Amino acid sequence: MMQVIQATVTQGHKVASGQATDSPYPQGSIEMQTPFFHKHGINLDDYYKATLNLSIAPYTFTIIAPQFIAKEVKWVDGFPAEDFSFSKAEITYAGKTYSGLIYYPHPETKLGHFHDNSVIEFITYYIPDIGYGDKVELKLNDASISIE
Repeated sequence: MMQVIQATVTQGHKVASGQATDSPYPQGSIEMQTPFFHKHGINLDDYYKATLNLSIAPYTFTIIAPQFIAKEVKWVDGFPAEDFSFSKAEITYAGKTYSGLIYYPHPETKLGHFHDNSVIEFITYYIPDIGYGDKVELKLNDASISIE
């Protein structure tokens, strides 16, 4: 069963895309992680190598049963392995629907660049003209993610 919630595009840390001036990952963490996710059966090849940060405030979310899990991913030297969960989702923006994946680096294995639990990171195709403050409709699998 799917649930639909309104979300607002919000600025993230710009580490996933590599656009942060102080990023330790100049090509972006998503680009660097993609080959490691392949080993777990998760294919991000066709998606834009960044995350779209979607605020669902005042609501929060909890991952309850992700569709894909990548455990102990050692994707960069000098840092410990991380766990990641992914769930299929869609957004609708400017009348067009884009499929993608909720990207959830587990906070207990992540070193930094945390989001509060009202910001969902979404990986999808390149979306022309989308920007901070834009409203989108987010469709989630309610068996995977709980919205409170």
